[in-house]
Amino acid sequence: MRIPLQITWRELPASAALETAIREKAAKLDEFCDDIMGCHVLIESPHRHRHKGKLYHLRIDLTVPGDEIVIKRDPGEDVTHEDIYVVIRDAFDAARRQLEDYVRRRRGDVKTHPTLQQATVFRMFPSQDYGFLRTPDGREIYFHRNSLMDADFDHLDPGTEVHYVEEEGDQGPQAASVTVTKHKVTS
Repeated sequence: MRIPLQITWRELPASAALETAIREKAAKLDEFCDDIMGCHVLIESPHRHRHKGKLYHLRIDLTVPGDEIVIKRDPGEDVTHEDIYVVIRDAFDAARRQLEDYVRRRRGDVKTHPTLQQATVFRMFPSQDYGFLRTPDGREIYFHRNSLMDADFDHLDPGTEVHYVEEEGDQGPQAASVTVTKHKVTS
């Protein structure tokens, strides 16, 4: 971090053990994203008259180029907020996830969804738990029993139309996430 970590304590005394836990979590964020310009952590134990035991509130403000990331962990009625270490862990996990999103946006990464392709079941080998699909262009694509999503492998017949996602396997193309679209092509 370009600016040192700042920790603010409200309604509870400063603790060396908690400060160490926070500094370790912040250091991991810094390893993940070296663009962090500053980090301010606010820990407080607001007064709650309707609840027995202390509840903790934690806020993390991260400053990164062109943006500020704010993570809040408010107690509400959540009993996990009675353990300050759980609150710290959860808040820094949320900060890491938001930093991951920030880094992806900065790199210009766009989440893509796999393209579903169409085929028909061509050959089955039930005793060996696999079969082959035939694509409209005549290619044969291997698929395993475990890649079938919404049908019973033992009752799948040649000619059944399916959608699948193609991926590269150890021995060539194979189908993943095979879903049945219709039950048998009639010609």
